[in-house]
Amino acid sequence: MTSSSSGQFDFNHWLLRLIAYIIDCIIVGIPAGIIWIIITATAAFTGSYFFFAYGTWLVLPFILGILQLLYFIILDVSWGATIGKRVLGLQVQMENGGKVPFNKAFIRNISKIYWLFLVLDWLIGVATAGADRRQKYTDRIAGTTVASVRQAFSSPPSSQPPPPPPPPT
Repeated sequence: MTSSSSGQFDFNHWLLRLIAYIIDCIIVGIPAGIIWIIITATAAFTGSYFFFAYGTWLVLPFILGILQLLYFIILDVSWGATIGKRVLGLQVQMENGGKVPFNKAFIRNISKIYWLFLVLDWLIGVATAGADRRQKYTDRIAGTTVASVRQAFSSPPSSQPPPPPPPPT
């Protein structure tokens, strides 16, 4: 872990988490959009005017919330990070460094069911003092944290030495 858990606010850590979340939202948003288009097309062919009046406000956020919750829980438990977090060198782990179990992953990701809950979760985590300033509020409840495991955008370490320089000409 390269990021410390001191009492000081780490802007770069939270920025990396935000960028990772945006990457993950794009990944989850594509299938959610496809499902929503299918439901909308079905409603159009059946003449469901109720859906057109309320569908955008109710159905799409519901589909997106459920898919996000499943995506984040499954990847946190199986890989220790979502695709966005892996790209940026972040990993979800227990406060003691262990692997996150399903029940803890559910607790830490429940706020992703609706965007307003997530914003509140982040704001409370940033605004209130905790032992680890990298934690959003639900991370504190679950006993999890997001740690930097490598420099973002760096190439993996090579096991082979670099090639020798070319001979002088």
